[in-house]
Amino acid sequence: MNEDIKRVLDAGIHGTPELKPAEKALYLSTFRERVLVALTKRQVAQKAVYKEVKQELKGIRNGILYLNGDLPYSMLSKYIKEASKASLSFEIVNDKETDTPLGLVLASKQDAVEREEVFVHDDFFQLD
Repeated sequence: MNEDIKRVLDAGIHGTPELKPAEKALYLSTFRERVLVALTKRQVAQKAVYKEVKQELKGIRNGILYLNGDLPYSMLSKYIKEASKASLSFEIVNDKETDTPLGLVLASKQDAVEREEVFVHDDFFQLD
């Protein structure tokens, strides 16, 4: 069977293949290369907004803030307010099929930023 026909049939039966599904599940539906800063659920649960997130929000032009829908809105609201101040869109990601330790991901919508380190390492940082 012609390879193109097989690919079309497979896409019709199984859906369009997704690039890097495990990476996108970890980073709340975006690619690692687009991430500016990421916080774990425990970090998002802290009272204060992380200064690293505030800094990045001020400088980003075409970005989006992804928030983990597993967390209560009361924990997310402070970051939603900060995104609104910066005129930045946000998305609450509700993916019940995968479990990610991340609670917040600030990323570029389309461009790769290729940051070497995107995590804030403090007493509340833990990826497992």
